[in-house]
Amino acid sequence: MIRVATVIRLLAICMALLLAMPAAASTSDDALRDVAAWFAVDDKALDHWLPSAPGAADDRRILLQRKSAADGPLQRVMVIYPRKSTAYDVAMSTMLHDFAARQLNLEILAVNFARDPQRGASLIAEARREGYALVYAMGSETAEWLYQDHRDIDIPVVTVCAKDPVQLGQMPDYDRGSGNSFAFTSLNVLLDVQIGYLRELKPQLKNVAILVDEKNTSAVTTQARPIAEALQRQGIQALKVAVTNPAQAKEQLATLVPAAVDEMRRSDPALEQSVFWVTGSTSVFSEIATINAQSGKVPVLAVVPEVVQAGTDSAVLSIGVSFESNAQLAALYGVDILTGKSRPASMKVGVVSPPDIAINFLRAREIGLKIPFSFFEAATFVFDADGRPARIRGQTVSRQPGG
Repeated sequence: MIRVATVIRLLAICMALLLAMPAAASTSDDALRDVAAWFAVDDKALDHWLPSAPGAADDRRILLQRKSAADGPLQRVMVIYPRKSTAYDVAMSTMLHDFAARQLNLEILAVNFARDPQRGASLIAEARREGYALVYAMGSETAEWLYQDHRDIDIPVVTVCAKDPVQLGQMPDYDRGSGNSFAFTSLNVLLDVQIGYLRELKPQLKNVAILVDEKNTSAVTTQARPIAEALQRQGIQALKVAVTNPAQAKEQLATLVPAAVDEMRRSDPALEQSVFWVTGSTSVFSEIATINAQSGKVPVLAVVPEVVQAGTDSAVLSIGVSFESNAQLAALYGVDILTGKSRPASMKVGVVSPPDIAINFLRAREIGLKIPFSFFEAATFVFDADGRPARIRGQTVSRQPGG
């Protein structure tokens, strides 16, 4: 017969376990809430990682530890953010998925240096002092700061969600490594590839209006200026449509886009050989509804595949590199470094090839644009004539009859 004391002891243990479970969840929720101003990941990423606030209260750092055990010695990774961006949310979620699938024994610290070089320097000192195995530079701003101020860092650095390092002068070309601790990846598609696709879409192309935030230095330097110069060399008019105040992008685009359409009509009265080209300027592509409303029948193309989405608030076509694809490549670079397979000094610039093509056939139908079949065959993301997902990440989306 079970003694009363034994039963009481078992009940106490069960009660303690029950109380501990919501406490852990609450701690994770609190940690995510504290950093919500700059950090977010999707719920599926959190299936494998337990977030917590490391050490003293600090709303600019969050620790992510594996929920399940992994082989090998623990390796610590620091991911340095400059600010909040939905692009960074996608990139971080993607890397967490990738690292979880590879069973690496990692502990990941995400930190926001808030574009403060002094704070950034203290984070680099911490990474050195605490023996971090790898640093990720999240975004072009972080990559530029790290490369300019800490090029002599002795910890491997991989860039993620950052624009082309060759166009930015951080690398001489695409054919060799950096010769130092940096391994670069690129959000950009090579120029000749982009223009090749444009020529296939519009063989008699006359006008390309390039939409950019002029305060976004990396977008101007790596996306707007290079393609404008390349188009002009081929006799195609490149119109600069530049937002001067990101906070007023909606209002400015409502005026700038119709003005660009009027300019296009001078050489292309029917607007059949003209396109808008939206760069990776967040303040610009976030206003895709405004751009569409003012562009009439002129196709709106984007270098960011995520701007092609369900419904009508979407670019009609994108030829670019998705944040997810770039992050997958950056994760692979990190894995190769952590496992000793590669050294950053010898790693060539990571370029996604072929590019991610995204198509919205609802928008194509609305403006009367014919999409080459080869684009459809190669597309990673497709939205059908009703604007519904038909292919996502290369996989056909199944739909119930009548759904």
